[in-house]
Amino acid sequence: QVQLVESGGGLVQPGGSLRLSCAAPGFTFGDYYMSWHRQAPGKGLEWVSTVSDDGSQTYYVDSVKGRFTISRDNIKSMVYLQMNDLKSEDTAVYYCSKESTSGQGTQVTVSS
Repeated sequence: QVQLVESGGGLVQPGGSLRLSCAAPGFTFGDYYMSWHRQAPGKGLEWVSTVSDDGSQTYYVDSVKGRFTISRDNIKSMVYLQMNDLKSEDTAVYYCSKESTSGQGTQVTVSS
């Protein structure tokens, strides 16, 4: 059974950094693209980033390009999202996802 567990969220000041992690046991991790989505308060789910199965290709929503970096470790079955220069508009619950399955999410709050 697919199980995705996010961690690493928290409260950070504008301009700060956070690194989100997602543990993804229970399936052949290296066979799948993995993504991060987010949902801000009162808004719908937004795709943020995707990494290809071998990690060689990455994709980002325009609003995070140059600030966020997605990566993966296929040995550890982990996917990461390094978030730099955080802005208040990045405040959201961040979800790791494999196709239509997501974890429980981790809260990121950017506030002074």
